[in-house]
Amino acid sequence: MFAIVKTGGKQYTVKIGDVLKVEKLDVDAGSTVEIKDVLAVATEQDLVLGNPVVENAKVEVEVLEHGRDKKILVFKKKRRKDYKKRYGHRQYFTKIKVKDIKVG
Repeated sequence: MFAIVKTGGKQYTVKIGDVLKVEKLDVDAGSTVEIKDVLAVATEQDLVLGNPVVENAKVEVEVLEHGRDKKILVFKKKRRKDYKKRYGHRQYFTKIKVKDIKVG
């Protein structure tokens, strides 16, 4: 069984037991959260697609930790104009573990 969920403007394919990094969620580490934006759910028998979300479907996840990703460097330059700009960015993330997928 797997589901496609939407969180933080991105879509993820998840199965029970998966650990993944998503955009930062405003919850405490160790707590349980229900993601209600479930776009599709597949079981062994059938596939349920939402329009846009599947009714009464939830994915229960446990928040493991919060953190910041590796630094990416952004470098901008315009040739022949003496313009150079360099800066870095570290994105906040939340590491979650999928506990259960509920349909109906």
